[in-house]
Amino acid sequence: MAAPDPIQAFARFLIRHHSNQLRSIVLSSDPMLHYPLHIDFAELTEEDPPLSHLPFSQPTEFLPLFDDAARVAQKVVLEDFKGLENAGLKEFVHVRINISGSPLECQETFPSIGRVRVKHRGILLTVKGTVIRSGSIKMIEGEREYECRKCKHRFKVYPELETGNAIRLPSSCPSQRARYCEGTNFQFVENSIVCHDYQEIKIQESTQVLGVGSIPRSIPIILKDDLVDIVKAGDDVIVTGILTAKWSSDLKDVRCDLDPILIANHVRRTNELKSDIVIPDDVVKKFRQFWLDFKDTPLKGRNAILRGICPQIFGLFTVKLAVALTLIGGVQHIDASGTKVRGESHLLLVGDPGTGKSQFLKFAAKLSNRSVITTGLGSTSAGLTVTAVKDGGEWMLEAGALVLADGGLCCIDEFDSMREHDRATIHEAMEQQTISIAKAGLVTTLSTRTIVFGATNPKGQYDPSQCITSTLSVNTTLSGPLLSRFDIVLVLLDTKNPEWDAIVSSHILAEQGEQEKGKCDGDLTNIWPLPMLRRYIQFVKGYFKPVLTKEAERIISSYYQLQRRSAIQNAARTTVRMLESLIRLAQAHARLMFRNEVTRLDAVAAILCIESSMTTSAIVDSVGNALHSNFTENPDQECILAVLTLLCITCLT
Repeated sequence: MAAPDPIQAFARFLIRHHSNQLRSIVLSSDPMLHYPLHIDFAELTEEDPPLSHLPFSQPTEFLPLFDDAARVAQKVVLEDFKGLENAGLKEFVHVRINISGSPLECQETFPSIGRVRVKHRGILLTVKGTVIRSGSIKMIEGEREYECRKCKHRFKVYPELETGNAIRLPSSCPSQRARYCEGTNFQFVENSIVCHDYQEIKIQESTQVLGVGSIPRSIPIILKDDLVDIVKAGDDVIVTGILTAKWSSDLKDVRCDLDPILIANHVRRTNELKSDIVIPDDVVKKFRQFWLDFKDTPLKGRNAILRGICPQIFGLFTVKLAVALTLIGGVQHIDASGTKVRGESHLLLVGDPGTGKSQFLKFAAKLSNRSVITTGLGSTSAGLTVTAVKDGGEWMLEAGALVLADGGLCCIDEFDSMREHDRATIHEAMEQQTISIAKAGLVTTLSTRTIVFGATNPKGQYDPSQCITSTLSVNTTLSGPLLSRFDIVLVLLDTKNPEWDAIVSSHILAEQGEQEKGKCDGDLTNIWPLPMLRRYIQFVKGYFKPVLTKEAERIISSYYQLQRRSAIQNAARTTVRMLESLIRLAQAHARLMFRNEVTRLDAVAAILCIESSMTTSAIVDSVGNALHSNFTENPDQECILAVLTLLCITCLT
């Protein structure tokens, strides 16, 4: 019994399951475009297991045959549209195989980039990573046609990727009809060159999945035809393709190595999947029930959520509230002139060593679905923004930390260790949320919709009386324009307080027992576990779009005018950016409180955060030290007192 023809078998599969895609391709007007035909490998496996094994085990041979099958299926579909003028057979159709949800999602065929080996060559391989380099789009030769001068046989010659897409003619005539033709003289057939769009990108494995001490590996990817220009630097992608090798050098007396390279068949961006996390309905019901339980004491419920942020650190209520509001952020809007006003907030922690700044940074990175952690000492302006690199005689852009963290969080520890020039490069990225590049003939603008969370030590011993007009700038060596871009700047002073030291030492010694107790108790009224806290932040960010009430607008406006009139100690921070920060923080607090409306309570909470960052607040405590701020027993009653105090100060002024 003869084996079934794979072209006919696959064509029948396409007609049965993908007739809609075939119809749209047939009815398209441009015959010169390259059209993708997306199929699910799981569906093909369920329909015809032997047929699905062919592109997996021998992709180099059978993927082109599947493209031929797509053209055969087009002819069948085209019978229904004979009378239409635009309907026609499209020559350039490429079958794209999506392995999501199929048996190929295993370690053997879906390894990490660092584990790609020779054994993976010759099978349909899938890798996952972040695009760190995106090359320019080129045009390359796909095939040529030659004619034997002796027997007039025509044949096609394809370029060899291993030798840099060079075309090599055969040593003798490949004719099958003229059995004894030994011709070696071939003539090029004019107008027989077929060209393809071509782009090289490089992806790097995520640092979050690496083991201790591991270095992230990268692999170049070749995109052709309809796959070019669908991803950019910073995108998270899953690429399915064929692993092959490329000669690295052909110079004399230089060792010639084979560099692995993946020819992509299917590319899937996972950026949208990260931002739109599917949260089960039962978890959402838990959130709603939680706020129903704390309906009469909402601030007590808020504090229960905040206790889940860095539970190993005792107290620091102000810092934990600032971290939560920064991660949640406000609502981005477009003003009357069409300018986008950012919704992301930025946070800077300034404090003495041992105050827990780095722990907050690392915990915030765990709460965010997309995060990049770096240090000021190991970061340059190019490493933070974009690097222009030369590869094979061509300049390319390689994404830095802020671009890779687009749509997420960028944590920069030891902010003071950065050079002044390097710090200046992030001004545009923090406010306009773009990075404008003009390097080596590459002029472009990249998106950096990221939250910047910085931590820095003061210059020597923090001295609030060192300079009345610019205390923060002098103590941190950060310029006024950079400080004004941070919504909250918290100063953590390690002052000697025996009572506080005794409480903290008791908490640290009893920490292990509290952790074990928290693991056994899954009630949300206790300390929230990290996965639940992460889901909650993502849910309120995507579900609520808070709007300011008239009462909240009046409180925020009065406070802003008050600060403008008495802006002596922090003139660099009392700008219009401060008003925008108040709005963002009030919206973030409304989201944190599970509301779609910014009330008076949210406006007061935003003002308290701003007051904490003014370093000399009379509302938070006498010295404005957020390090000794603690959770209170009756936060709702104390908030009423804070509101009355704030209103009195505003009215008297």
